[in-house]
Amino acid sequence: MNHLLREQAPTTETAWAQIDDEARRQLTGALAARQLVSFLGPFGWTHCATTLGRTEPLAEAPVEGLEARRRRVLAVVELRAAFSIARDELEAAERGAPDIDLGDLGEAARRMARAENVAVLHGWPAAGIVGVTEASPHPPVALSGDYARYPSEVARAVETLLDAGVQGPYGLALGPEEYTGVVETTEHGGILVFDHLRQILGGPIVWAPGVRGAVVLSQRGGDFRFESGQDLSVGYASHDAHRVSLYLEESFTFYVASPEAAVALRAP
Repeated sequence: MNHLLREQAPTTETAWAQIDDEARRQLTGALAARQLVSFLGPFGWTHCATTLGRTEPLAEAPVEGLEARRRRVLAVVELRAAFSIARDELEAAERGAPDIDLGDLGEAARRMARAENVAVLHGWPAAGIVGVTEASPHPPVALSGDYARYPSEVARAVETLLDAGVQGPYGLALGPEEYTGVVETTEHGGILVFDHLRQILGGPIVWAPGVRGAVVLSQRGGDFRFESGQDLSVGYASHDAHRVSLYLEESFTFYVASPEAAVALRAP
């Protein structure tokens, strides 16, 4: 038994399989940040911090004549999203129903994905996480709002990275509105904006719930480090005669090793 306490839930293996499959389905496409940064781990629930390889001086040592320094670390944070499932639905799963109501789980998964994307790409000050756009020293590129002009605007961001000595390929995170606009727009001559952007970037274009505007990031590796303790998992909280209370949980931290390897694109 581990801290997720799944063995204590009044839930059969058949129902757990449907729950896990639905969580995976909802999360896979929405976890945009993971598709663009280096993913390290998972290192397990007991993993507590990542070293920054740096120290800070302490005002005093226990004994005179000594120099004392403290190593700097970035503490792992935990995220949890609660949801519940009707026991009638779990019983239906055991009878072979392929369509049990997991709407609460879907909403919890979407909240977790948005939170992770925001923390990585825009930062989470309360957790000590500096996001990609916060760390970037480059002035943001202004998006005009005309999706047909996105290739030239993204090309400016790529040029900024090249001028900084940051090699490609490059990836692009697009907020939901921007992603839809790019997918639906063609340039003069009938070329899809999406296809033109892929030619410029040489790397992935991802739909990124929670992201404001867009972000271009180098995909050369090692510039942005997402360190997973416990990867996203479903755990058991409690139950009564009618519903089972569960939750989605993860622990992670994030560190920008090369701030110059990204450029933000700001929506109008």
